Amino acid sequence: MEIGIVGLGRMGANIARRLMRAGHRCVVWDRDPAAIAAVAADGATGAADLAGVVAALAAPRAVWVMLPHGAATEDAIAALGDLLSPGDIAIDGGNTQWKDDVRRAAALRAKGVDYLDIGTSGGVWGLERGYCLMIGGQAAPVARLAPIFDALAPGRGDIPATPRREGRAPNVEDGWLHCGGHGAGHLVKMVHNGIEYGMMQALAEGLDLLRAADNPDLPEGHRIAVDLADVTEVWRRGSVVTSWLLDLTAAALAEDPALAKYAGRVGDSGEGRWTVQQAVETGVAAPVLTAALFARFASRDDARFGARALSAMRAGFGGHLEPKKE
Repeated sequence: MEIGIVGLGRMGANIARRLMRAGHRCVVWDRDPAAIAAVAADGATGAADLAGVVAALAAPRAVWVMLPHGAATEDAIAALGDLLSPGDIAIDGGNTQWKDDVRRAAALRAKGVDYLDIGTSGGVWGLERGYCLMIGGQAAPVARLAPIFDALAPGRGDIPATPRREGRAPNVEDGWLHCGGHGAGHLVKMVHNGIEYGMMQALAEGLDLLRAADNPDLPEGHRIAVDLADVTEVWRRGSVVTSWLLDLTAAALAEDPALAKYAGRVGDSGEGRWTVQQAVETGVAAPVLTAALFARFASRDDARFGARALSAMRAGFGGHLEPKKE
């Protein structure tokens, strides 16, 4: 198949590369000519602008937008609405507030253009590991692009099958899911990222607690020094807290036990806030997810070791390296 990719940042460029490795043709564009050249060198067809992307694709077209949420994505989707033809598909694969998807889908539907919102998880490792895809929209365009999703998803790998899943959609076990109508993909990804905040915060606080066990203010007989690099490594092997986040933390601690290169002032890219807002709107108690978001706010004032551990995890899976304060 062929597809347009708009936005060649940390994830967009590797999405194009992974698709090309699977034999799909990609037409790419980014406002940075160097980004276009880099992906074109790997086999993509570069375009001069959005109109060039659309012109280089055969109908019915599909164009995947992978840009930061907000004005950049909003403008790109609006422009595609004017450039695409009935039967074409516009995709937002970034992190967008799911209510915006409902509005966009209605506007594009009036022009005969299909719209898919795709929550995409995999970060900077997606090229090799694959991407977990959470898709919202109508069933027909999802089915049409199934070969694209199969190529991007991780596949079953060596993960054991879950018992009693007979009769359910097999593509879920490959790593992609049609979650429901417009907005469903980004709703599921939003909550996914809220959970991610909570899991990261729990790991960070636990490591901070272990590090403080050797605090000189404690009675001498109650001080215990532990090697956090070794602790996280042993937790990776048979522990119930084993996870990719733990893998990334163990790797960071093995390289730098003090995590000195990390600022400890942890950013939030929107999804955590939206998750808390959703909890308020629906009346669902989410104290852990809410506290994890507020902890990120607090980290910008008091950078403890736990906050540096959060920074290390963010850098590990997403390439987010917060600048250190001078």
